[in-house]
Amino acid sequence: MPGMRAVIKGIGSAVPSRIMTNHDFEAILDTSDEWITKRTGVKERHLLGEGETSSTLATTAAKQALENANLKPDDLDLIICATVSPDMPFPAVACLVQDAIGAVGVPAFDLSAACSGFIYALSVGSQFIETGKYKRVMVIGVDALSRFCDYTDRGSCILFGDAAGAVVLEASEDQTKGIEYTVLHTDGSGWDYIHVPGGGTAKPTSQKTLDDGEHYVKMRGRDVYKFAVEKMQWLLGDCMEKCNLSVDDVDLVVPHQVNIRIIESATKKYNFPMDKVYVNIDRYGNTSAASIPLALSEAVAAGKAGPGSTIVMVAFGAGLTWAGAVVKM
Repeated sequence: MPGMRAVIKGIGSAVPSRIMTNHDFEAILDTSDEWITKRTGVKERHLLGEGETSSTLATTAAKQALENANLKPDDLDLIICATVSPDMPFPAVACLVQDAIGAVGVPAFDLSAACSGFIYALSVGSQFIETGKYKRVMVIGVDALSRFCDYTDRGSCILFGDAAGAVVLEASEDQTKGIEYTVLHTDGSGWDYIHVPGGGTAKPTSQKTLDDGEHYVKMRGRDVYKFAVEKMQWLLGDCMEKCNLSVDDVDLVVPHQVNIRIIESATKKYNFPMDKVYVNIDRYGNTSAASIPLALSEAVAAGKAGPGSTIVMVAFGAGLTWAGAVVKM
């Protein structure tokens, strides 16, 4: 429908009950709570437990978002799931969620853009609505990177936690609300900054890939840090410029929860006070594609965002990808 906007109708999130603290890492690694906290801002993270998967977390978040929106599963027209840690190589997590929530016949697919995935999926979902193709789209961000961590590598395993977040987008003629702007970018030449080398067509699973630890996350930490600061700063500036926003106009910045120093560096450039920046990395770590919808869900529940709020979301991730969005609640 011409002139339609995609508004956020409902929000949900889910985290596993199992918690791993920095002190737990002290028992298995040459590290300390002080070292981890100072460098990352992470104090604890939630990890998948027995019988839990990316799809079970995503299903819980999706059900919560539907309930929050006062909708039924068959009210949906499409389900998009952003993830790089599916239950299995195929089928898509979105298909498993579709079945689990009873959204019979609703098309569903996964999208892979790592930690930027939720904003990528939000952009795709909003365009289905803006073109009039669909009226209601479920957008999910879920990752469980703890299952791809080498717990002898203190440079990476301390960072990641598992979670899911979901929103229901709905068509609206109200031009003062909804997804106002999205920006997506990729630089594939940086593919090896963050990657899992084994298990795909380049290095199929074998005894050698297992012995060599090729199925774990490999990360060029310093390069990732520099890239993240630069791109998150750029995204904030771009979102504000394109939407003609000042710091005073923005009610809340919801950044990908990657590292507290990166978040502080990016927002400081534009003089954002930290009380306008939602941070929960201390409790969840980096939950990849789930990071932003989980933070948004918490922010709304805490009253830090709600009807009338202007929110800027920024993220970067493996690929390399980076993405931003401006949302009017």
